[in-house]
Amino acid sequence: MTENNSSASSPESLDSLSYEEAREQLMGVVSRLEAGGASLEESLALWERGEALAKRCEDWLEGARKRLATARDASNDTGAAPQ
Repeated sequence: MTENNSSASSPESLDSLSYEEAREQLMGVVSRLEAGGASLEESLALWERGEALAKRCEDWLEGARKRLATARDASNDTGAAPQ
């Protein structure tokens, strides 16, 4: 299982993950850490991967917040009647 971790931990692979993919992988990392039984080295690698995946999810969410704010501002600028 360590093979999946090391091959999936490159920055390029993180950048190409959708929010859903990053979240799914993060949930898998958390499950493995909670289950225990991993060596210290593997646990540290999982933790680092989890941190990177959490950051990727946060980046996606921040981008979505900005897009929503932009859309909201644009609709307000067009003179749309408040509801």
